[in-house]
Amino acid sequence: MQLNYKKFGDSGSTILILHGLLGSLDNWQTIAKQVAITHQVYIIDQRNHGRSPHSENFNYEILAKDILDFCVEHKIEKTTIIGHSMGGKVSMLLALEHPTFIEKLIVVDIAPTHYNGGHEEILFAMAEAPIHATTDRNEIDLFLQKRIPEFGVRQFVMKNLSRDANGKFEWKCDLEILIKNYRVLMDFPSTENIFLGESYFIKGAQSNYITNENWNSCLHYFPTAKLLSVENAGHWVHAENPIEFVEKIKSIL
Repeated sequence: MQLNYKKFGDSGSTILILHGLLGSLDNWQTIAKQVAITHQVYIIDQRNHGRSPHSENFNYEILAKDILDFCVEHKIEKTTIIGHSMGGKVSMLLALEHPTFIEKLIVVDIAPTHYNGGHEEILFAMAEAPIHATTDRNEIDLFLQKRIPEFGVRQFVMKNLSRDANGKFEWKCDLEILIKNYRVLMDFPSTENIFLGESYFIKGAQSNYITNENWNSCLHYFPTAKLLSVENAGHWVHAENPIEFVEKIKSIL
C-alpha cells in the first residue's frame, strides 16, 4: 500500500512519526518541522486515515507491516519511531517484531495493553453528522457540538472533514472501517517478544492512558523503558503542550 507522507529535513538520522486514531500527518507538521532541523523526518498517514488508501484489512499487524514496507520502499534501514496512541501501538509492535530496525522507540501516551474504549461517542457523532446534506462547515460543527462539547476535541475531529471531486463533504478517514475494527484497536497483539533497545514513554500529566497499573505492561515488553511526563497536557500531548513536548523529544534524540 502506498501511504501518503511528507518529509522534512535532508540530513541526520531518520525519524518516523505515526499519528493516532482519527489523526493524520497534518496533526504533526509543526512538530516535524522543528525536529527536522537536525533530522530527516517522515510524517505518515496510516491506512484508512488522511490521504492514504482505504482497506477492509485493518489491525495492528497490518499497520506495522505497512510501516515496514514504507521503510523498505524509502531505503530506511534504521529509524527512531515516534507513535501517538494508536500509532504508539503500531510503533511498539514494530519494535517487538523487528527490533534491529529501531534506533529509538518513543511512545506517546499509550501502553501495550487493552483499553475499554472512550471514542465511541466521537465515532458515532461523526457517522451521524449531516455531511451530505450541507455545504456549510459551521452546520457540521454545530451538530458535533451537541455530542462533542470539548472545543479542542471537536477541532481535531473536524480536521478529518474534506471535499470530494464534486465539492461535497466527506470524511478523510474510513469511518465505517474504524468503527467496525474499534475493539481490535483497543487491544494489543499478544507476543512473547521483548525489545531491549532504547524506549521512552511520554505521557500527558493529566491523562490516564498510562497508569501505575499498566506501566508494568510497558516494562514487561520494554524493560529499559523510561517514563517522561509533560505538564498541563492530556492525551493529545503534542497539541496541548507542544513546547515541553518538543523539549522532551529533543532531549531523547
